[in-house]
Amino acid sequence: MHYLDNAATTVVDPELADICRAAMTELFGNPSSLYTPGAKSEMAIDKAREQVASTLGVTAAEITFTACGSESDNIALLGAAKKAKHWATNLVATGFEHPAVYKTLHALGKEGWEIRFIAPDAEGRISEQVLLDAVDGKTGLVTFMFVNNEIGTMQDVLGLAQKVRAKAPRAAIHVDGVQGWCKHPLNLKNSAIDSFALSGHKMHCPKGIGALYLRKNYKIDPAFCGGGQERGLRPGTENVPYIVTLGAAAEKYGSTITRRLAKVKELNQKLRDGLAAIDGVIINSPIDASPYVLNFSIPGVRSETMLHFLESKEVYVSSGSACSKGAASHTLAAMRLPPERIDGALRVSFCESSQPEDIDALLQGLQEGLATLARKR
Repeated sequence: MHYLDNAATTVVDPELADICRAAMTELFGNPSSLYTPGAKSEMAIDKAREQVASTLGVTAAEITFTACGSESDNIALLGAAKKAKHWATNLVATGFEHPAVYKTLHALGKEGWEIRFIAPDAEGRISEQVLLDAVDGKTGLVTFMFVNNEIGTMQDVLGLAQKVRAKAPRAAIHVDGVQGWCKHPLNLKNSAIDSFALSGHKMHCPKGIGALYLRKNYKIDPAFCGGGQERGLRPGTENVPYIVTLGAAAEKYGSTITRRLAKVKELNQKLRDGLAAIDGVIINSPIDASPYVLNFSIPGVRSETMLHFLESKEVYVSSGSACSKGAASHTLAAMRLPPERIDGALRVSFCESSQPEDIDALLQGLQEGLATLARKR
């Protein structure tokens, strides 16, 4: 099997699975209970909070555990908008956000907010100046991605946040960091970023665990009501085994970012070189995109058709965000690419366990697919 869809989800690390399994039976106590089994669970959560915080250069008190990156985004966006509704009128976002962000903003638009989306250019880049020009004294929230989930475009989130803060001191600043966490180095200490979302299943954890960084002294209005867990922002009995697993993943992968990034860069370049030798292929990811993601198009061949041909060769890629379930790429549409490029787009995404042989199998599958599908037409 040649699995190259790691932006959708990663294979669970066997070492992390063992940690999770042990926590399910050994840390059974409710963390809110006032006796020893509960205290053990609470201590395990505290340790995991420190482990996750260390990957961002922040304090444990600034980490809130959630069920996933989408929930983290929702808590941050809805909480910021609710807090600012008495003085702000507009919200600003990059125009190729993940559905967890852009659908939440569209929902807020129905409540009366003016939503200002900043479209990327044809190469998938956001103009920093255009985004800053959209920010004013009535902007309640500015949100942008660390790494785009479909084409890998990276933004200087630290520098951009600082400039937004200078222009709009009252605006909340949120970053969707799901595709960049533990893949690219990032230190949020003393940054202007108020909130940062991350997800465990993009980093070899089980699906169903995420976290949200909230800068010290930055307050948002809770989106949920319940027993007060996670400082009232995400109430409900904590998922101790998954939280422990996320902490273990943070410790394991947070210290190897540079080494893993170097390997993935080599794989990305190998694929770029191979695609350049195939007639008709157009690469959509900018050259300075995250090497973990490479998006390309084969105009004239529908992505779904090629995807299933590759599947028959046990090569697994995607046609875009897994959350879109095969719908046309929101990101490529925002880039205003021609319909034939959007219809023929495929996304390849790597992890540190990806191998050169996976690239070879993909390239061979593409060439065979083009020849086979051409004969059928």
